Amino acid sequence: MVTDQLKADFLFNAQQDEKFNFDDDDLVELKPYGLSLNNENARPFLILKDALGEHTLPVAVTQIEAGVALSQSSPTQISTSPHAFLEKLLSSLDIRIERCVFIEITGNHQYVRIFMSGHSTYQSIKLRADEAMSLCLHLKVPFYATKSFIQKSKVMSTTSMDETAQIVMNQRNVAVKKELLH
Repeated sequence: MVTDQLKADFLFNAQQDEKFNFDDDDLVELKPYGLSLNNENARPFLILKDALGEHTLPVAVTQIEAGVALSQSSPTQISTSPHAFLEKLLSSLDIRIERCVFIEITGNHQYVRIFMSGHSTYQSIKLRADEAMSLCLHLKVPFYATKSFIQKSKVMSTTSMDETAQIVMNQRNVAVKKELLH
């Protein structure tokens, strides 16, 4: 059973959260671009970019989230997402996730606010970004961040990200497209 205190720890009414102050005009829409894989001890990064390629947001994710994101990116593979059940559950409850907005950096963690419609009490939920990325990718939820958040994340991630990392999702997609053309 979920207690009221537990609910209070995870669900926040958007108007009560003082940590995110942004105007919709300040937000940059970001799309999944690739996945940066380092050695086995380093955290992978999901790379998000805006449509013009001017802004890049590295998002540290767990190895499990990276694996799910990578498996979901393959157009030739049958989707076996662990999120299929949650997608059906949300749909049956008429809850729709509208957008994912990056709002805060605390220590080595980025936080997002997931905005939703259809819930009787809450308009949003605040989560660590590494806990939400693969679900948002699966549901094709649009990602947003302010330019200042993107800049702060780049500074945060330079100590965590190795320059020799590989960006795999886009390379894999290009290889698949070349196979299909031949």
